[in-house]
Amino acid sequence: MVKNLTEGPPLKLLFFFALPMVAGNVFQQLYNMVDTAVVGKFVGEDAVAAVGSSFPIVFLAVAVAAGLSMGCNVVVSQLFGAGRIHELKTTVATALITLGAVGLVLMLLGTLLAGPLLELLGTDPDIMADSRLYLQIYFGGAVFLFLYNTLNGIYNALGDSRTPLVFLIAASLGNIFLDLLFVIRFGMGVAGVAWATLMSQGACALVSLAVMVFRMKRLPLEPGKQGVKLPLYNITAVRRILKIGLPSMFQQSLVSLSMMFMQGLVNSYGKVFVAGYTAATKIDTLAMMPNMNFSNAMSSYTAQNIGAGKYERVWEGLKAILFMVAVFSAVITLAIFLFGSQLLGLFLDPGDTSGALSYGLSYMRTVSVFYILMGVLFVCNGTLRGAGDMTSFTVASVANLFSRVALAYGLARFLGEGSIWWSIPMGWLIGSVVALLRVKSGKWMRGTVADRD
Repeated sequence: MVKNLTEGPPLKLLFFFALPMVAGNVFQQLYNMVDTAVVGKFVGEDAVAAVGSSFPIVFLAVAVAAGLSMGCNVVVSQLFGAGRIHELKTTVATALITLGAVGLVLMLLGTLLAGPLLELLGTDPDIMADSRLYLQIYFGGAVFLFLYNTLNGIYNALGDSRTPLVFLIAASLGNIFLDLLFVIRFGMGVAGVAWATLMSQGACALVSLAVMVFRMKRLPLEPGKQGVKLPLYNITAVRRILKIGLPSMFQQSLVSLSMMFMQGLVNSYGKVFVAGYTAATKIDTLAMMPNMNFSNAMSSYTAQNIGAGKYERVWEGLKAILFMVAVFSAVITLAIFLFGSQLLGLFLDPGDTSGALSYGLSYMRTVSVFYILMGVLFVCNGTLRGAGDMTSFTVASVANLFSRVALAYGLARFLGEGSIWWSIPMGWLIGSVVALLRVKSGKWMRGTVADRD
């Protein structure tokens, strides 16, 4: 269902637009969380560490896919807001062809370089074989990862956050079934959860593609464009997507790079600490989903309204979504303090005596207090990204990530492993100040990306 975000009360509009996105990303996170939970319960702690050690590299693949697809999201949103449907359809076709090809390249590179990348992270020799196997199978489905992320961005650009939710629910349930089948029934261990992810993600991407093709055919063109030939590939569309997509990919890749540096520091404290940290980050990633999706919703909302020339509505939407950030952050923080041990027990033995659970709990209770800072950073960055102000978006992101890594390593000699979780809110604070100052300046209101060709 295509939805116009340039009309209606911003608070209600953004809430009901963002809610399916939050639910969808929760189900998407279930891919990796269920993998970790199943191997933790039915294989062992070393298997949890193996999946966890590969996560920064998996996140790099997701970062490249999500970053490039955001370029498509912003351009399609602005064209839709401006009513330029002919250009929109060409942009959609161009994005799918281009990002599908990039996915194929990453599939090859990831499969070949899985071992060297894990060695670069200092992965424990005891878990190296399982970590490498998990990564190689995961990268075998990279093309599906790219296709799905691109399609998800297009659906959101058209104001439809419900259709991707349906696909993700089905894929997540399929993933859970296959995880249990491959690990418990067939005893495939870490390889089983990797194959389950590849198969469920591939099915989701292909069904999503079929629905999008059908929807594009039915979307009516603007007056005067009926009967005009629709090119499937256009270099101007590629340039527009890359104007937003490359900085977004760079930002997302920096997130992954910072995670790799952090994982190297984490690995230095031994596999028990790695297991606790891995379990905590699974919950932390899930807890961050509302704010991350408020950011994505704000990008689509900003882009559509800038395309329509309704700048005042962007300010109204920003105030509304910051209110939602404050409410959701407070609720999630409270839940973590009340139920943190039980949540960690999903991934670790509740009667753990090795210390992994204690490490995870310290991480969660420190970081969760500052989720509101993370929300301010994400939402302000979403506004800048939707407006196409990618320089400011990148500067704020770099300020957050580089300060986080520097503080983690710099404080390690004083705080030990605690430097890892204290560095995270410090980075959010620095990045949010940079992004908020830029948003308040109003200098991001410069017209659509297409108008700047």
